[in-house]
Amino acid sequence: MRIDIISVVPDLLVSPFSHSIMKRAKDKGLLEVTVINLRDHTTYARAQVDDYAFGGGAGMVMMIEPLVNAIESLQQKTNYDEIIYLSPDGDKFTQKMANNLSLKTNLMLICGHYKGIDQRVRDHFITKEISIGDYVISGGELAAAVITDAIGRLLPGVLNDESSALSDSFQDCLLAPPVYSRPENFRGWGIPDILKSGNHKLIEEWRHEEAIKITKKKRPELLDDN
Repeated sequence: MRIDIISVVPDLLVSPFSHSIMKRAKDKGLLEVTVINLRDHTTYARAQVDDYAFGGGAGMVMMIEPLVNAIESLQQKTNYDEIIYLSPDGDKFTQKMANNLSLKTNLMLICGHYKGIDQRVRDHFITKEISIGDYVISGGELAAAVITDAIGRLLPGVLNDESSALSDSFQDCLLAPPVYSRPENFRGWGIPDILKSGNHKLIEEWRHEEAIKITKKKRPELLDDN
């Protein structure tokens, strides 16, 4: 899979893809992530990529020309399945969406900044708009890192145990059940006996029941989708 990310501050995206699972995915050749500096695609002096909004008001707007230059330059080399704008008013990112996007081959992510991007880019180029939550952050870079990580870990061969991703929270509209590790007894705190039984069928049934209990307590609305 290839993910190209257009950003005004590309340095923000160096660390998230240089460690842990994302680094492993890149090293295995399963995921290619390229960060494009939007300022490399502007014709304005001092690498300008933002300007005042027509009609006045506070805040700056990402200009249409640099963004279109960057998008069309990338499109000359790659046929994108989706061109995604990361925005607080986009569709809320979910595990189901991550699953669907992980089946794609080429994605372009555009990181918003300032008061957003010129609406004409959204009207003529964007195929999907995504939000990672009902709040505002300084730019789309952190959102791009979250989405890329959520997608990348689902690619076959990235995780050492691919079944691990299938038991993650939200995969089946349930939160994950409790997990325990060694030592078996710590400060007198033990673990459920069922986990020591060796009966994998009963253990899976217990985990499913616990997942339902936790979901009902913490996120009952998820059960409506189950």
